[in-house]
Amino acid sequence: MYIVFEGIDGAGKSTQINMLKEWLEANGFRVETLVEPTDSEVGKLIRKILQRPDATTERLQKTLGLLFAADRMLIMDKLEDKSKIFISDRSFISSLAYQEPAEWIDVLNRYAKKPDLLILLDLDVKKSVARTSGEDTFENEEFLTGVKENYLKLVENYEHQIIDANNGVNKVSSDIKKAVAPYLGICPDCIL
Repeated sequence: MYIVFEGIDGAGKSTQINMLKEWLEANGFRVETLVEPTDSEVGKLIRKILQRPDATTERLQKTLGLLFAADRMLIMDKLEDKSKIFISDRSFISSLAYQEPAEWIDVLNRYAKKPDLLILLDLDVKKSVARTSGEDTFENEEFLTGVKENYLKLVENYEHQIIDANNGVNKVSSDIKKAVAPYLGICPDCIL
């Protein structure tokens, strides 16, 4: 199974992925986590560009679109392993939510694997800005409001669960477990 976590910056994706991984492993599943961008040379270049003040220009957005798609292709072979559950911190859906033009991003990612389950951690934009302030040029209310709206539209195209990420860490984790359990044949009333 390929589970993808999406959401605006600061939604708690990394924390919740680690908690879900531990829970799934405790229930006997083999789990591997992925993160986009990766630690490859392409991923390192993406992180460097994201720190630039001009990262939102159209030219750099198109460049980032190409780089994210290339970086993503580096992990596609891993996803063919049917003996594991893969949990990814972001996917091509992030590119569709964050980058423009959407048509360009869609074409670049037409061969990217679609998630079996998309978990959208829905966080208030003001909380996102407070949690991530100053990390990169994308953390401002106006921009993130648009990204959040994009996510809420995009999830409708995939098997998805929307989880309220404004709650405490343990409540969010419990909600995620309840959402994932039926897909894996785990008793939802037996959540650890």
